[in-house]
Amino acid sequence: MNLVAFRELLTPIGQQALAQAVALQPSEASYLRHYQSLCRRFEAHLAQAALETAILRRKAQVKTPFADHLYFTQEALEQASHWEIARYRAKRLRGSERIFDLGCSIGSDSLAFAQEAFTVGIELDALRIAIADANRRALQLEKQIDLVQADLTQPLTLRWELGQSVAFFDPARRTAGRRRFQVERYQPPLSILHSWKARLPDIAVKLSPAVQLPELAPYGGEVEFISFKGELKEAVLWLGELAHCLRRATLLPAGVSLEMETPLAEDELPLAPPAAYLYEPDPAILRAGLVRKLGRLLNAWQMDDEIAYLTAEQRVATPFARCWQVESWLPFQLKRLRAYLRQRGVGKVTIKKRGSPLQPEALQQALRLSGAEERVLFLTHLRGQPIVVVAYPASCAQSEFSHNEK
Repeated sequence: MNLVAFRELLTPIGQQALAQAVALQPSEASYLRHYQSLCRRFEAHLAQAALETAILRRKAQVKTPFADHLYFTQEALEQASHWEIARYRAKRLRGSERIFDLGCSIGSDSLAFAQEAFTVGIELDALRIAIADANRRALQLEKQIDLVQADLTQPLTLRWELGQSVAFFDPARRTAGRRRFQVERYQPPLSILHSWKARLPDIAVKLSPAVQLPELAPYGGEVEFISFKGELKEAVLWLGELAHCLRRATLLPAGVSLEMETPLAEDELPLAPPAAYLYEPDPAILRAGLVRKLGRLLNAWQMDDEIAYLTAEQRVATPFARCWQVESWLPFQLKRLRAYLRQRGVGKVTIKKRGSPLQPEALQQALRLSGAEERVLFLTHLRGQPIVVVAYPASCAQSEFSHNEK
C-alpha cells in the first residue's frame, strides 16, 4: 500500500471498500479470490489497500484491543509491541510532562503514551506518519498526540524544549524484512544517543531481545528484558533518571520484576544432582542474567553451571519459573529410558532440552511408547554429563515474594 492508496482508503468510497473487505474475513490464502471480487466494485489499488488492511487487522487482534479501528503496514505490525507491553512501558514514564516518541512509525506506542502524558510522535516515512494520524483520530486522541514528520539523523527543530521531557526511541530493526541485531545497524544507529544526551538525558530505547549486552556497555543505564505469557518479546534500555537498577527481568501480564542492582560478585550456586523439584526460569530471567539470583530466592541449586535449570528439595511458589515435580533421573541411554517409561505405562512425553544435541522429534519416534501415563522429559547435563530428568507436570502458584523483588 502506498500513500495515495491509503489516503483514498480514508475517503467515503474507501471506507465502503474497507467495510466490504472486512466483512469477507479475508486471509492471505483467500486474498486473490476476494481481490478479484472487490475489483468489480472498486478501483484495483483501492481493493488492494482495503484487503491488506482487513487482513492486517485480523492479525493485529493478538497485539492490540483496538485492531478493528486501526491501520497498519505489514512491517510496522510485525515490529509493533503488544498493547500490554506498550502500556507497561508507558506507566514507567508516568509523571512526565511530555513524551517524545522518536521513530513513532504508525503510532502504536504513541497511543499508549498518550494515556500518561502529551505525546509528540516523530517519524520520517510519509505513509507511516499518515497512518499514525489516522490511528490517533480513530481513538480520538488528536489533542493528546501531535505528529511531526522529521529525520531523526538531522538536528530537530521543535517548538518544545527536549530537555524538559522524556523520550522513547524506537529505531528500525528490520530492512526489507531482514532483522538487524547489531545496534549500530539499527536505523538510526544507537550511537545517535550520544548527540541527544545533552538535551535529552532521560530516554528509553526499544531493542531486540537478542541484543548483545557488551554493545550496550558504553551507554550505561538499565537494561530490561520483557516477556509476555512466557515468551521473550523485547528489551529496553533506560537512561538518565529513567534507570532504576542495572538489569531487570519483567514478566507480563503478571507485572512482576526481578532486579539486579549491581554486578553480582557472589553469584555461584552449588552444583548437585536433581532433587524433588525442577524449575525452568522464564526467558526474561535468563536474558537478564538473573538465574542464580532466582536460585538463591528459591533455595535451589544448578545441575550444571552452563545450564539454566534449577532444582530444589522444597517447592517455593514463584512467578519467575515453571516448576515440575521430579519422579526420577538417570544418565541418558535410549534403551534404559525406553524401558523405564514402558514399565510405568507412559505413552505420552513432552520433551524439553538445554545443552543436549538430541532433537525432541527424533527422540519421540525412537522411544516408541504406548500407555495412558504422561511425563515431562528434560534432556540436560549434570556436571557436563548427559542425563534425563523425568518429571510430572506440576503448576506453581503465584509467588510469595514481592511483585518487585530486589
